[in-house]
Amino acid sequence: MRKDFLAITDLTAAEAYEIFELSRNLKSRQKYGEVHQPLKGKTMAMIFQKPSARTRISFETGMYQLGGHALYLGPKDVQIGKREGVSDIARVMSRYNDVIMARLFGHEDILELAEYASIPVINGLTDLIHPCQVMADVFTILEHKGKIENLTIAFIGDGNNVCNSWLNLASIIPINLNLGIPEGYDPDKETLSRAKRAGISKIQICRNPKMAANNAQVIYTDVWASMGQEKEAEQRKLDFRLFQIDDSLLSHAEEGCIVMHCLPAHRGDEITDSVMDGPGSVVFDQAENRLHVQKAILVKLMT
Repeated sequence: MRKDFLAITDLTAAEAYEIFELSRNLKSRQKYGEVHQPLKGKTMAMIFQKPSARTRISFETGMYQLGGHALYLGPKDVQIGKREGVSDIARVMSRYNDVIMARLFGHEDILELAEYASIPVINGLTDLIHPCQVMADVFTILEHKGKIENLTIAFIGDGNNVCNSWLNLASIIPINLNLGIPEGYDPDKETLSRAKRAGISKIQICRNPKMAANNAQVIYTDVWASMGQEKEAEQRKLDFRLFQIDDSLLSHAEEGCIVMHCLPAHRGDEITDSVMDGPGSVVFDQAENRLHVQKAILVKLMT
């Protein structure tokens, strides 16, 4: 692996599968109460410009389980790029810590952080991509479907950072990716173009969500208005009203289709209670698997 994990495209397919196999191993060890501390004595600095329940809990818990210590640094603790330059923060933390995880707004900041840090940097989320989330999602699909290659995955909703990370995944592992997205909310143009140029996966944008869901083995959604888009929420509700994951939409998918959501969910907007709590939902498996996959990423980068 490279020094840092900033995007799924930092990995080869073989490296991604190595992480999934290690995730399986670490999850099993944890389930059976086996103490496994390969990162004993190591410290992780966690920089949060954006708050998050799952990202903080999973990384902090994971580092503890691996024998290390995680230090939470909120928006007022490290005003990255404001009170102090990104490159200087990177150099200072490299003197104190063994790894940095950062959850930031601007993608250029995570790139600069990694450039100047002499220790590994993990992208916990930027406005462009959310690689740890989609790695955990793929691991969850492997658990439930036994494979990921050539499955039809319908991502229905906003072409946001999670959607962009699915496109990055499609650049290294062959899948059929149907993007059910309303006009004006498409994913990042360069990310989409790069995924198509890779020629590995079948990728299509569908303006009709039922067409995107047709015969899908996996249906995925996310909030219609992400953090920082609160002022657009009412307009987005209008624009996305036909893109709700409900029982009617689910009926177009393949029998046994699993439903995914990266959380937090706005029940009644992008997903209904009946689907979220239904037999096909693996939403909380996804949330748990953030822990195991991120532990695997930490171990791979640090040992």
